[in-house]
Amino acid sequence: MNLDQRILSRSEAILKSWRTLNWASAFSAFIYPALGVAMMITMVVLGLALNGLTLHWWYAPLCLGVIGLSIFVCNQGIGPLHRIWQHRAGEIKWPAQVIIMFNCILAMQGSLKDWVNYHSQHHRFADKPGDPHNPLESKAWAWVGWILWRDEKDLARPMPLWLKENAVVRFADRFHITLSLVMHLIIPAIIYLIVALSGGSLILTALLHASAVIGRAIQFHATTLGVNVFGHMQTPKWVDYLLALLTGGEALHDHHHEFPQSALHLPRKGIWNRIVDYNGTMLLVLHRLGLAKNLQIAPQFA
Repeated sequence: MNLDQRILSRSEAILKSWRTLNWASAFSAFIYPALGVAMMITMVVLGLALNGLTLHWWYAPLCLGVIGLSIFVCNQGIGPLHRIWQHRAGEIKWPAQVIIMFNCILAMQGSLKDWVNYHSQHHRFADKPGDPHNPLESKAWAWVGWILWRDEKDLARPMPLWLKENAVVRFADRFHITLSLVMHLIIPAIIYLIVALSGGSLILTALLHASAVIGRAIQFHATTLGVNVFGHMQTPKWVDYLLALLTGGEALHDHHHEFPQSALHLPRKGIWNRIVDYNGTMLLVLHRLGLAKNLQIAPQFA
């Protein structure tokens, strides 16, 4: 009996019920995005229905800009988390690491420890039984099932050895819940209070808040669907590039398993390559600024 036969598929081995649902993951994946959409719709309806509230035409492009900015900022957490902290494609100095940590908290993709441990399992058993999100077993499971129903043994795994000495990662992991509450609840509440006391537009503030929440949700699902599912399938080029723009290049998966240590997912040269693989581009920028060093680049991308 070979290893593949002895290991049950994760989608079959993990009990799935309302009792075992991971509600923190459900909130991040569906409940919080739904609240953002509901807030957006409510503010638009109130703005159109009530004479005392004003909707300006320029709110629309401003909200779209915030959605795009939210996607970009979240990717500047998940991209370095994946390429630097996970695959050790280089080193980043602590000031940039602090920014990356906060970006990861904004992205709401779980604790850094769990993120790295799950991804390590994925590379160990890629597209085979034992892979936490094997799209060949179930595309729905690879998209969100593995997030909604967690194995307690997975969550009990300790911090990977190569991250234990990283003070920023240890701090983020220890205070993950506290940092999440501060960034997603307390800071927005303070902003609303300041706007209200200063006589600013609460409807615009709510629209921008909803836009940030929606942008985060787009990045979240583009990552889980674009990387875990479509990244392991043959897809048209336009799909690859669309998902790359939404994930900062993480969905460009063609050569990732061949050379996971690469800081770039497309060749260094070429403006288009640096646009769609902008997570890699930002690592090059950090390197130029002296905030990153020893970046490894796959030979075909150098």
